Amino acid sequence: MKKNILLIGGSTGIGKSIADKLKNDHQVFMASRNDPEDDQIHHLAFDVLEDDTSSLDLPEELHGFVYCPGSIDLKPFKMIKPETFEKEMQLNFFGLVRSLKGVLDKLKNANQASLIFFSTVAVKTGMPFHTSVAAAKGAIEGFAKSLAAEYAPSFRVNVIAPSLTDTPLAEKLLSSEEKKTKMGERHPLKRTGTASDIANLAVYLLSEDSSWMTGQILGVDGGLSTLNVN
Repeated sequence: MKKNILLIGGSTGIGKSIADKLKNDHQVFMASRNDPEDDQIHHLAFDVLEDDTSSLDLPEELHGFVYCPGSIDLKPFKMIKPETFEKEMQLNFFGLVRSLKGVLDKLKNANQASLIFFSTVAVKTGMPFHTSVAAAKGAIEGFAKSLAAEYAPSFRVNVIAPSLTDTPLAEKLLSSEEKKTKMGERHPLKRTGTASDIANLAVYLLSEDSSWMTGQILGVDGGLSTLNVN
């Protein structure tokens, strides 16, 4: 079945990898500020902090919804202003809520649509300097579980919680081979993630193969959240 999939954001990194894996078999709509310039992807100009998804030119049925915007702003708590926490929440959480509200009816029109949000390994595994991003992503995890319960079986909601992934968002942390090696060594599988690693799970969650999965927080983190091998 050819599905209509909406990605909020996603012109680079994990979102772009998801779109690339889906575009040959499904209708992919990408609502983002930047145009991926791909004829197989329907780009819709959209700013998650300012625009309303209800005004987007979308089909009446949406079978999948993926919220891609995120941030990595790692600092000691004493150096983080309250405004930074608000900024993280606006982008990661409130942007998700607003985006979802605008297309809720279209998702309900489909036969058990699949919704995917993104968290971080730092919610489950406490890490220094992650207070602002972990707080925002923690809100997503709680929201997703409640939403999944409220709307079952109408649609499914799952969350992917990656560890550090080699994308443009993480370029400051992985700006040299030395840094990549050092960060990779922190993981039991001795490497950082790739956009494709995360996108593969997203594609699975959007497919009928995952039709008995909802309300799950799924770690794709090289074993970091569950294994202690150091």
